[in-house]
Amino acid sequence: MKFSQYESDFTKFLKELKQKDPELEQKQRAGRAIFWDKAPIDLDASKRAEESRIKQQPYVYQNKF
Repeated sequence: MKFSQYESDFTKFLKELKQKDPELEQKQRAGRAIFWDKAPIDLDASKRAEESRIKQQPYVYQNKF
């Protein structure tokens, strides 16, 4: 007894969604590129930026006298 003919409700939903909007996968890839696919980090530039930061005093609203 094989269940090769079985298709879950979720799979059916996804197939219908992709049929209604054929550009859906392309839109998902574009959205992913915005938030996740980043250029490699330059470690030297990152280290220089961190070293050049000015340390903030513990209580910023108090002036040093």
